[in-house]
Amino acid sequence: MSVVIPSEILTTTRMTEGEMKQEIAVMLFQKEKLTLAQASRFAGMNRIAFQHLLASRQISVHYGVEDFEQDIENLRAMGRL
Repeated sequence: MSVVIPSEILTTTRMTEGEMKQEIAVMLFQKEKLTLAQASRFAGMNRIAFQHLLASRQISVHYGVEDFEQDIENLRAMGRL
């Protein structure tokens, strides 16, 4: 599914397409609709950069057992564990 944001909305908000995607990603992360990994991908940022964006806005990262287990699985798949 694609979402089209009209140019007039970007102009009105004085945001670039990337900034708009970041704002949407932050909002969905805060509402716990997206995981950290999903939100960072949606924002077009690596996970660390997205975490810095959240920290700059004083938004805590909800990092639960499921996230930890997924990170372990990913590290194993990459051969780093």
